[in-house]
Amino acid sequence: MADFALALPVVASFVVAMAFSLGLSVAYALSVLAVYASAALLILSRAPAGFPGRGMGPANRVTLGRLALAVPLAGLALSVGGLSIPARWWIVGLGTVALLVDGLDGWVARRTSTATRFGARFDMETDAALLMVLCLLAWKSGQVGPWVLAIGAMRYLFVAASWILPGLAGPLFPSMRRKVVCVAQGAALLICVGPIVPPDLAQGVVAAALVALSASFTRDTVWLLASERSTTVPAPSPEAAREAA
Repeated sequence: MADFALALPVVASFVVAMAFSLGLSVAYALSVLAVYASAALLILSRAPAGFPGRGMGPANRVTLGRLALAVPLAGLALSVGGLSIPARWWIVGLGTVALLVDGLDGWVARRTSTATRFGARFDMETDAALLMVLCLLAWKSGQVGPWVLAIGAMRYLFVAASWILPGLAGPLFPSMRRKVVCVAQGAALLICVGPIVPPDLAQGVVAAALVALSASFTRDTVWLLASERSTTVPAPSPEAAREAA
């Protein structure tokens, strides 16, 4: 809880700066605080009894920092009305920093020997939430239609499908293809929101990203279901993993 309390001034600073520069109402600040409080309660309810090191640990603090950047954007996504040009520049700025820092938490976890299953899940859920927020903002910008929400919804639909097909909940082998496609989604959405990007280009970039994401999920789905049908599921050989990646 202490780490979330320490991150609150960071969130509040962005809220004040954005509200002042964009002329946002008190409702915006309240919505951001509500999102942050809800996220904190959800994360803490899933947290283990103890962490390696003090507090949440250095790697999880990096992820929390990324969450602190995403929450003010979530407030914009929930606000009434369209997005002004200055608001879109704020989105590009905060979103770019959040994407650039992605991967740093994993590096810190490895360097400090503080990697945990919770940390990996925290990072993954933060990535998924950020993508959904960026999808909402891209739609709200008027650059693309509601179909852009499919990018953010893809991961949640995959999880929902695993309730019906348990094989989809199985472990996946590490894949550089998967990481590249994930980063490409965020980059495409930020390009789309960019005020200087024409709508036709924005739609083309986001459509290409959605096709790549759909192909990646399809490939993983086929591999997981094929593994489930096997009587024994051996770990993939390095050659098979490289071929699937």
